[in-house]
Amino acid sequence: MPHDHDHFHHEGLSSSGHPYRQDNDTPLTYWQQMEIAVREILIEKDIITTAEIAAQIEAMDARSPAQGAAVVARAWSDPDFKARLLKDAAEASREMGFDIGPLKLIAMENTADTHNIIVCTLCSCYPRNLLGLPPDWYKTRAYRSRVVSEPRAVLREFGVELPQSTRIRVHDSTADMRYIVLPARPAGTEGLDQDALAQLVTRDSMIGTGLPRQPDLPRQAG
Repeated sequence: MPHDHDHFHHEGLSSSGHPYRQDNDTPLTYWQQMEIAVREILIEKDIITTAEIAAQIEAMDARSPAQGAAVVARAWSDPDFKARLLKDAAEASREMGFDIGPLKLIAMENTADTHNIIVCTLCSCYPRNLLGLPPDWYKTRAYRSRVVSEPRAVLREFGVELPQSTRIRVHDSTADMRYIVLPARPAGTEGLDQDALAQLVTRDSMIGTGLPRQPDLPRQAG
C-alpha cells in the first residue's frame, strides 16, 4: 500500500492545499479520500499546518527536468562528479543544491552497448524531486506493462531505434527507491560548457525513452 504514496498530492490536492473534485463531479478515489483524511488528522493534531502543506506543494511544482539536466551536464564534463553520481546519485544531487529528500536515487549510465529505461510497474513512482512531475504517459498502464515485456518496441514508438546488439535494461522504481538515466554524451560537444550541455538533455533522455538533443555544430566549408 505505501507504494501508492506518489499519487496523493496531484490526485487529492490543489495548489492551495485544498481537496478538489473534477469539473464533472467525478467521485474522489480511495487514495484521494485517504490523503484527505490523513491530512485533516495531522492538521487537527497541530503536527502540520495548511500553510506548510501549500508551501511543500508549491516547492514540488517548481521542480522541473532542468534540475536533472544540470546534474547530467556536470557529470558529462566532470569525471569525478560522474563517479560520485554513479556511486550515490542522491548525495551527488544534494552536492549541487537539489533537495532529494530521504529516498534512494540511483543513476544508471547509458553506454555504447547498454541502454537503460525507468518505469514504475505498480503506480507512478518517479524522481520528482529532481525531474518534477512525471509525464502523463509514464503513469499509463500501457507503458508500465509494455516497457517491461517489449522495451525495444516501446522505444521505437518514441522514435528511438537502437542496434540489435544494444542491451536494454529496464529498472523498476519502488516506494523508497528511484532511478534516473545518465544518457550518453552526444559526439562533438567537447567544446561546450555545462550550461550549453544542459540544453541538450531532455526529460525523456533521463527516463530512457529518448536521447539527448544533437548540438548545432558549425558546418565545415566544402
